[in-house]
Amino acid sequence: MKAFFIQIKCELGKAYEVARAISDAELASEVYSTAGEFDLLAKFYIEDGGDVGHFVNEKIQILPGIRDTRTIVTFRAF
Repeated sequence: MKAFFIQIKCELGKAYEVARAISDAELASEVYSTAGEFDLLAKFYIEDGGDVGHFVNEKIQILPGIRDTRTIVTFRAF
């Protein structure tokens, strides 16, 4: 399994709805509220060889209330 993170910028007033939608769909292992440019930070896992771009495009960016995302791909756990 490969871990990656997505920072999510939500429409104004929609952060709780977006976090709940991600949690209810059981897409992320963890979802956090954050301060700053993005509203949420979520941790995801994908099968080795899976396509992160397709996952983000087809599972996350389609959720109502999301304005922007930034994907952080990880490559080594210590």
